[in-house]
Amino acid sequence: MAVHRLSEMTWTEVRDLDPEATVAILPVGAVEAHGPHLPLSTDRIIAAAMAEDGARRLAGRGLTCLLLPPVDYTSAGFAAAFPGTVSIRPETVTSLLADVGAGLARTGFRRLAVANAHFDPGHLQSIYDALGRIRSETKLAVAFPDVTRKPWASRLSDEFKSGACHAGQYEGSVVMARREDLVRDDVRRRLPANPESLSRAIWKGHESFEEAGGPEAYFGDPAAATAAEGEETIAVLGQILERAVLELIGSRVN
Repeated sequence: MAVHRLSEMTWTEVRDLDPEATVAILPVGAVEAHGPHLPLSTDRIIAAAMAEDGARRLAGRGLTCLLLPPVDYTSAGFAAAFPGTVSIRPETVTSLLADVGAGLARTGFRRLAVANAHFDPGHLQSIYDALGRIRSETKLAVAFPDVTRKPWASRLSDEFKSGACHAGQYEGSVVMARREDLVRDDVRRRLPANPESLSRAIWKGHESFEEAGGPEAYFGDPAAATAAEGEETIAVLGQILERAVLELIGSRVN
């Protein structure tokens, strides 16, 4: 089948899509500090790469994929003190995502997949709250492979699994693969590794990057990032999204 971008289509072209064979895919990121070397749009870049790779794989299985415009603004409380970060209330995020789902359902779509690359606790809770509303208020079936949880997390890199993975090797590699022009490479190569685990800090109740041990808004090893690793990570993220959608629709997963 094919991959379409909703923002580039006309309403008549959307009307003519077969809702039974179409999966809408929503990339979700943030406007948030990612060290002194990566852009504020890092999470959106990663989410879009996951969505695009997953869509390509699903199209190869005979589905039509509709890539939705990304959601950029969300809850980003951990990075709120850093200039450029735009953090909105979690309840606003929940309402936004729920309304997007309701709009898709009114158009006649049956399936939605969320490709998320932002892991602030408030943001993740907003997604789960929104999906609960979508499922209870519409007939839209939703796939959300939360890569912070099993079984998905185990498929990603060692740095990701360590929790020291904000603007480090994991995220930096994906940005280098997709938007190398946005990486401040001279800065990246000079940054020392920060092994502090952000996920462990969240578990301990910390509420900011500073409290978690990231005074420059990065965790992990930025200097170790490579575009080649980024391409490998994107492929894994695409496979994760593909599998989640196939499980949603009950198709055989190889």
